[in-house]
This record gives sequence, structure tokens and C-alpha cells, in this order.
Amino acid sequence: MKILQSLRAKFQTRDIPKTPQGRFNALMRREKGNTARVAERLGISRRQVQRLVKGERKIQNSKPETLGRLEGEVRKDHQPRVTAKAQKEAQDRGLVIETRAAVGFSSDAGTTDDPRMRRLTEEVPPELIPEVFEALRNGDEDRLNELAARSVAPYFYTPGTAANENELGIELTDIDYIEWDYRG
Repeated sequence: MKILQSLRAKFQTRDIPKTPQGRFNALMRREKGNTARVAERLGISRRQVQRLVKGERKIQNSKPETLGRLEGEVRKDHQPRVTAKAQKEAQDRGLVIETRAAVGFSSDAGTTDDPRMRRLTEEVPPELIPEVFEALRNGDEDRLNELAARSVAPYFYTPGTAANENELGIELTDIDYIEWDYRG
């Protein structure tokens, strides 16, 4: 969760609503009151959404899976203009990642036995920036970890040599801290 939290702290000005009712209301506003679209996004029936809107049921009493989907759907749509502006700025200026994490390798011969703590500051390749922001919108921590590892990989190999990124997989584990910033 450290990668996702650090990105949100840098590129979003406010967090999503804290309560399930607040999240439900935010999703209803985003869909302009269309109960069918909200039901589709949450994976529940339209009638259940209508009951929630009328107050016949409380969203807090819903299944944990529904509450998880609600949080994910609200995060996808949260502050789209702020995130788009941050992505444009990152595309224009560049994005830098600074981290202190255990770095290990995996290759055809297997994985290194002892990942070592390293402090790294590397520029995120421009072609990865849209993927970083897409993973941020989707709340995909695993994808962000993979993208962060690909961003610091040039520190460990020279492109065009035998040990290139297709043969040598960099793994970031035990992240002490991670920060993202604009270049320059």
C-alpha cells in the first residue's frame, strides 16, 4: 500500500469520502442519479440501489464484497481533473521516483538469494507515465510495484546488453519509503 499511498499523497488533493454512505452518495452524484448504472458498477440489482436511495436499507449493512466494489468504483472517479492535470504535468516535465527498498533480481537461473536495501532515485520512462496514472486510478498496488521496479531497472543494467529487462526482472520488496515527484 505504500506505493499507492505515496502517489495519492502527491497527486490527489483530497481523499475519498470516509463512510460507506458518503461513498455511495459520491457514486450517485457521479452517475447523475442513474440507479441502473450504479447497480451495474456495484454488481447489485437496481432495486437494491433504489432501496438504498430511499433509505429503506443502509449501505453500511451491505456485503463486504459490495463495500469493496463501492470503494474501488469511487476511487476510479475521484478527482478526475486533478489526476488528469497531474498526468499532463508529469508527461510534460517528467516523473522521478525515489525509494529505499530491498531490490532483488529474477532471471532464467532463478532469483537472487539476498535482496539488498538500496536507496535509488531514477526517472520514470515517459512511456510508463500513463500506465502509472492508470494503475493509480484503478488502485492497483501490484501493477504500481511492477512499474516502479521497471523504472529503477536501468540502474541495474545497460539497455542493449545481454542482461536486458526481458531477461532480468527487478523486484522491489520491503519498501521503506517511496516518493514520486516531477522532474526538475
